[in-house]
Amino acid sequence: MQQLAIFGGTFDPIHWGHLLVAETALHQVSLEKVIWVPSLNPPHKEAALFEHRVEMLQLATKDNPAFTVSLVERKRSGTSYAINTLMDLSACYPNTHWYWILGLDAFQTLPNWYRGRELAQMCNWLIAPRLLGGETITQSELICKQVEEQLNKDSHIINWQFLDIPLVGVSSSLIRKFCRERHSIRYLVPESVRSYIANNNLYSK
Repeated sequence: MQQLAIFGGTFDPIHWGHLLVAETALHQVSLEKVIWVPSLNPPHKEAALFEHRVEMLQLATKDNPAFTVSLVERKRSGTSYAINTLMDLSACYPNTHWYWILGLDAFQTLPNWYRGRELAQMCNWLIAPRLLGGETITQSELICKQVEEQLNKDSHIINWQFLDIPLVGVSSSLIRKFCRERHSIRYLVPESVRSYIANNNLYSK
């Protein structure tokens, strides 16, 4: 049975932190592939055009044969929900043990996701610790255990582990802010992505 991971998100834009997370996941749990899934219509945020975000993802990941970008969400109308993504990809990749890569802040909200309790049991969860409010790893573990307890109350079992990565203080929102304020984003994103943002005048307003 192959081991694959889904890395879903808006990637608005993709940055070095995302790439570090995916590369760490690849080796920490011996994955064959990380499937990057850009959200078409993210439920809680407005984002740059899907086509722009996909192009930046493809530019950033093209040198790694274990990274692939899926356009599974393009075929779906309405809001993007994680459980639909997993079911669609399961049809494309049968006989797969699935992992889902996400940040600590997103994992914290998992019980409230659309069919989140059902989804929790359908894959293993790889969590990237984040500097939400300056949490230590111990505090981050506590947050995850609270999520686990919440799910266990309803007899839902969840398997999760932290990705062993340095805490990187770069975020897509910071990059968008820098673009608006005309600060340099060199070394925050791959050079190909930086050029694409500049050439298409993204995030300048």
